[in-house]
Amino acid sequence: MRSYLDFEKPVAELEAKVEELKALGENRDAVSISDDINRLEAKAAEALKDLYAKLTPWQKTLVARHPQRPHFIDYCAGLITDFTPLAGDRKFSEDEAIVGGFGRFKGQSVCVLGQEKGHNTETRIRHNFGMARPEGYRKAVRLMEMADRFGLPVLSFVDTAGAYPGIEAEERGQAEAIARSTETQLGLGVPNVSLVIGEGGSGGAIAIATANKVLMMEHAIYSVISPEGAASILWRDSTRAQDAATNMKITAQDLLRLGVIDAIVSEPTGGAHRDPQAAIAAAGSAIEEALQDLGNMGPAELRDHRADKFLNIGRKL
Repeated sequence: MRSYLDFEKPVAELEAKVEELKALGENRDAVSISDDINRLEAKAAEALKDLYAKLTPWQKTLVARHPQRPHFIDYCAGLITDFTPLAGDRKFSEDEAIVGGFGRFKGQSVCVLGQEKGHNTETRIRHNFGMARPEGYRKAVRLMEMADRFGLPVLSFVDTAGAYPGIEAEERGQAEAIARSTETQLGLGVPNVSLVIGEGGSGGAIAIATANKVLMMEHAIYSVISPEGAASILWRDSTRAQDAATNMKITAQDLLRLGVIDAIVSEPTGGAHRDPQAAIAAAGSAIEEALQDLGNMGPAELRDHRADKFLNIGRKL
């Protein structure tokens, strides 16, 4: 069953009428109503297109968090073949907020990792809502170092509200683990491409997004802090999250202009949750193109390219 966001109510009403007419049309004695169905479907499609053409930053935030939006495991299943997950950081334990391993992308061996939020209560708890603890980032470091040793490109998928802020995470060195993961990415001698598929929050995101090419889904968000967190700090009022989202420049369009990301991956009309397979296919094409752009660079050139990219952020104004 499709889940609608509050601002999608006009579309929800039209599509509900379409479903009612289709149910009525199943009655053989009913008068043909196919013309009415076609007319309403066209009207609903046009309304959806108009709505998503002018989303506000806060509405994009809601879309990025949509419960039916494809998650990392969906992208991995759709794009990576022969995927073999690896677990544990070899220092403390396994953290399932970050899933990673090795597989093949378009026939090429790669290291792939990403934050997984989970789709239902059970999996959300298991994956800690995509908020990684230190061992998650240390696992990412272990996998990236293996990829570097064997000359394999690294693909990372970002979808987190931020790193886990619990006391035990701080006790085990959360900040240090994030810094080490960021440092490891900057020093990779292999191409790395990162894709923000939903939320990209704070250091928890940048820890696996310090890449040669940073891509972003059209309706994803990427920021140093959540709109609610920013509102709580700036105005001591989390209900002003919409104001914070508007002023923080968190959308893909703003971040492309600022040079924070390199490309925007188009989503189906109505967002990735309306047609996950189309969204995943578009992401695959964008990642393939990014890897091709980096394919002829040597280790030193890749490191310089990565460093220059992050040093130049914000200079494209």
